[in-house]
Amino acid sequence: MRLLLIADTHVPQRALDLPAEVWQAVDAADVVVHAGDWVSLDLVDKLEARCDLMGVWGNNDHGVEFRKRLPEVCRREIEGVRVAVIHETGDKRHRDRYVDQKFGDSADLLVFGHSHVPWDSVTPGGLRMINPGSCVDRRMQPHKTYMTMELRDGGVHDLVLHKVGA
Repeated sequence: MRLLLIADTHVPQRALDLPAEVWQAVDAADVVVHAGDWVSLDLVDKLEARCDLMGVWGNNDHGVEFRKRLPEVCRREIEGVRVAVIHETGDKRHRDRYVDQKFGDSADLLVFGHSHVPWDSVTPGGLRMINPGSCVDRRMQPHKTYMTMELRDGGVHDLVLHKVGA
């Protein structure tokens, strides 16, 4: 299963739409994972019409409609990998402890957003944590980013950090 990982799109505040190469990646993916901070439900609608979507709301997704349409945490087993998605994981100094406590018994892979900083690590409890960064707002990062990966045989394979426009 090919997954596209995106987060912190902030459409239309920080960009009017996703970059063309991200839309191409949407079309190539079996599952699109969005780790929150959409800002507008229009993007949720566009992605739901175009792909199999796992998405959560983020701290910039205001209003009752976001809470009705998207969960705070999304979980699914894909190709033997227990995937969880959340927007915020708290301070990076305590992130490992927090996610091991919250997800360690129920997930193998946690996709998160919020920081706009690409991240790939494994907690002491063995939980893989991945943040794709943001494909529209690089903040203090050198590039806007998103990630692709494959899930097969119970594991994560071929994780790639893509730099938008590179």
